[in-house]
Amino acid sequence: MVMGAEAKRRPAPGAVAPGARPWHGYGLGLRTEHFEAVLEQRPAVDWFEIISENFMVAGGKPRHYLESIRNLYPLAMHGVSLSIGSTDPLDRDYLRSLRQLASEVDPIWISDHLCWTGFGGINSHDLLPLPYTGQAISHVASRIGEVQEFLGREILIENVSSYVNFADAEMDEATFLAEIARRSGCRILLDVNNVYVSSRNHGFDADAYIASLDAEKIWQIHLAGHSDYGDYVIDTHDHPIRDEVWDLYARMLQRLGAVTTMIERDDNIPPLQELLAELEHARQVGDDALARRCTAVA
Repeated sequence: MVMGAEAKRRPAPGAVAPGARPWHGYGLGLRTEHFEAVLEQRPAVDWFEIISENFMVAGGKPRHYLESIRNLYPLAMHGVSLSIGSTDPLDRDYLRSLRQLASEVDPIWISDHLCWTGFGGINSHDLLPLPYTGQAISHVASRIGEVQEFLGREILIENVSSYVNFADAEMDEATFLAEIARRSGCRILLDVNNVYVSSRNHGFDADAYIASLDAEKIWQIHLAGHSDYGDYVIDTHDHPIRDEVWDLYARMLQRLGAVTTMIERDDNIPPLQELLAELEHARQVGDDALARRCTAVA
C-alpha cells in the first residue's frame, strides 16, 4: 500500500467529510478463484465487492468463504439481476433474498446496473441498455424508489456499456443517468471503463460525460479491461486496464477528489498477485491525481 506524503492526501478508508461522499479506499471483485488466497495471504485490499447473486443460497462453500472473508474485510454487494429498467414487475422474491443477504453481510452499500435484463419472465443474462427518454426516466426512478424503500437503504446504480443507439432517444446518456439519480435519490457507481467504451462506440466526449454528472452523487468507481477492435470496443473484463482508461480515471479524480475505487476481472482471471499489482497502480494513479488537485487548488 502507498505510504508517505502521497498517502496522507487521501482520507483513511471508512472516512466521510460532512456533505461529502464516503471513502472506502481501493477494492477488488471477490472471485471464487481467489477465496483461498485471500484467507491465506490477507492481502492489502481495503474492501471486496461480491456479486450478490452468487451468495443468495444459504449454506454451502460460497457462504462459508463469504463469512470468513467478511470477518476480515468490509464488503460491498453488486447485483446483475435487479433489471431495474424492465417493464416486468419487480421480483419480490429476489428483493427479499437480497435484503436477507444484506442483513448478514452488512455491506458498505448495494449496487446494480442501469439496464434491463429480461422481459416476460425470461432472463437474457445480459445488461441491456435503455432508451434515453423522459418516460424511461420516470419509470426507472419510480422503481428505484420502490427498491430503496423495500431494502431500507439507498442503492448505487451503474452505467453500462452500450453498442447501439435508440432512434427515439431524447437526450444523451449522461443527462439520462444524472436525472435518474436526482429523481430517485440513488447514488452513482460510475464505471469508467464503460464510459470509455461507450464514448468510442458512439463518438461522445468521455470527459464531458463525467463532468456533467453531479459529483456528490458518484460514490464508487469501477475499473476494468476491454477489447479494442478498432471500429468498436467491447467491455469484456478479461484484460488488464488499458492506458486510456487509466488516463480518464486520473483526470476524473483530479476534478472530483477521492472516490472509492474497485477493479473488476471476470474472465481470464489471473493469480491474485497480478490483480494486487494492478490495484497498487490504481492507488498510485489516485494519489498522483489528488496531489495535482491539491496543487491546482492551492
